[in-house]
Amino acid sequence: MKRFNVTGNCIPEKDYMVDISGKIAQIKELVDRRSYFTINRARQYGKTTTLYELRKALADEYIVAQISFQGLGDESFASEKNFCEAFMECVQLALQFVCDDGDYIEKWVDSDVTNFKLLGRHITKLNFGKKVVLMIDEVDQASNHRVFLGFLGMLREKFIARRNGRDHTFHSVVLAGVYDIKNLKLKMMSEGTHTPTAAEGKVYNSPWNIAVKFAVDMSFCAGEIATMLAEYEADHETGMDIAEMSGEIHGYTGGYPFLVSRVCQCIDEEVGGDWTPSGAQQAVNIIIHEQNTLFDDIYKNLENNAELHQLLYNMLISGESYNFKTGNPVIDLAHMFGIIQNKNGIAAVSNRIFETIIYDYFISKDQTSVGTKTPNGVISDIVNSGRFDMELCLRKFAEHYGEIYSEQDAPFLERHGRLVFLSYLRPFINGRGFYHIESETRDQRRMDIVVDYGNEQFIVELKLWRGERYNDEAYGQLLGYMEAKNAARGYLLTFDFRRSAAKEPKAEWLDFGGKSIFDVVV
Repeated sequence: MKRFNVTGNCIPEKDYMVDISGKIAQIKELVDRRSYFTINRARQYGKTTTLYELRKALADEYIVAQISFQGLGDESFASEKNFCEAFMECVQLALQFVCDDGDYIEKWVDSDVTNFKLLGRHITKLNFGKKVVLMIDEVDQASNHRVFLGFLGMLREKFIARRNGRDHTFHSVVLAGVYDIKNLKLKMMSEGTHTPTAAEGKVYNSPWNIAVKFAVDMSFCAGEIATMLAEYEADHETGMDIAEMSGEIHGYTGGYPFLVSRVCQCIDEEVGGDWTPSGAQQAVNIIIHEQNTLFDDIYKNLENNAELHQLLYNMLISGESYNFKTGNPVIDLAHMFGIIQNKNGIAAVSNRIFETIIYDYFISKDQTSVGTKTPNGVISDIVNSGRFDMELCLRKFAEHYGEIYSEQDAPFLERHGRLVFLSYLRPFINGRGFYHIESETRDQRRMDIVVDYGNEQFIVELKLWRGERYNDEAYGQLLGYMEAKNAARGYLLTFDFRRSAAKEPKAEWLDFGGKSIFDVVV
C-alpha cells in the first residue's frame, strides 16, 4: 500500500506523489539542447525526486550517470588526485545500474588520472560517439572546497571547446543544490575558504557561467496537488472534495513540496483521515509545533545572518514592504533558502506555515530578551472548558499593556507593539489552536490576525493610531474582511501612543454595518 513520503526521494510505485511529468518534460528540453544547468532550490524542495524522474525520462536516449557528493569526506577534496579518483569511482558505480556495456563501465576508473587536465582527456575519450548526461546531487557538499572550483573550471573549458568543435564531453551536466553555483567562488571568498590568486585579483570569471537559466517552477499548484489526492482517493474512497482540499493545502503550504506531502501525511496518519478543511487545519497545527530539519534550517539561517533576520522582522512585524530585486544580497539569500518569493514584484514569505513558525521564532526571542510574558493567572480564565474568550483576552491584554508601557518608551512600543500582543496571545492557543497573518492586509499601519481555536475563528485587526480618518477607515476595512470570512464578530486593537500610561484603556462593543466589533484602544 502506498504512503505519503517526506524522507528521501519519492518513488511512484511506492509513494503518493504529485504528477511532475510536465516539469520533467521542461527539464528534458534543456538536456536535449545540450545545456549545462543547476537545479538551484531550497532544502526539501524535491530536487532528488526530480533527478530520479529525469533519469528515467532520459534512459531511452542517453547514458545517465547520476551521482551525489553526499557522504564524500573531506579527504576526497584534499587534492586534485583524490577528487579525480572519487569522481571516477562515483560515475563507475552509477553506470553499473543503467549501462549494459561492461567494458565501457570498467574504463571509467583509470589510476593514471591524477589531475584535472588528465581527467579532461579521460572524459574526452569516454564521451566520443556517446551521449552521456552527468547529474550531480547534493553539490553543496563540495561548496567549501577549492578543488571543486577546478573541477567546474575543467567542465567549463570542455563545454566551450565542444561548441568550437574541438572536444568531446558530457552531452549535458545537471547540478542540484541549494546554493547558486554561478556565485560559488564569491560565496567561498566571503567565507574565507577561497583566496583569489594574483592573476584573479578582484575580477574573476564564474566557473559556471556557461549554465543556462533554470526557470522551471518546482512548487506545486493546486491542480498538481489534486493529482496526488486523486490517486489517494481512488485507493481509499474517503469522499473528499479533491478540488477543495488541494486548494486548502496549497493555501497553507504555497506548494512547497515537503510541506504539501507532510500535510497530507499528517491528515492520513495523525488526524484520523479527516480530509476536510478542518482536518487540514489540525494537520497544520501539528506541523507548526513539530521539529524538523526544514524548520531547523530556517531558524539556523535567521540566527546566523543578521541582515536576513532584520529583513524578515521588518516584513512580518513592522509591516515594511520590499521590492523583490535580484542582485540585492539579502533578498537573493532569503529567496535561495526558500523563505521568500516574488509576489507581483514584492518580496513575500513563501507560505503561511513559514510565516507562522517565523512569527513564533520572533515571539520566543522577544520573550527571552525583552521579558514579555503572559501572566499565569489569566490563562485559565481566557481558555475555559475548551473555549477561547477573545474579548477577555483583549481586556486582559489592555491591563497588561499598561505595565509594559510604564517600562518601555513609546518609540519602542510603536515598533514592537504588535509583537508584544502576539507574545501575549501565543500561550493561550499553544497546542490547541494557531494563528496566521493575512499578508495582503499587513503594512506599517495595520495587520489582520486570524486565530483558529477548536471550531471557532476570530478575526483581530491590529493597527497603529494615525489620526481620525485612518481610524474610521479601520472599521470599514475590518468589516470587509469579516464579510469575506463570513464572521459576525470582529476585534480591533489600536495602539495609540498619544495616551499616557496612567490613562484607562478603551474597550467597548460597537455595531458597525450590522456586525459586532469589539474596539480596544491602548
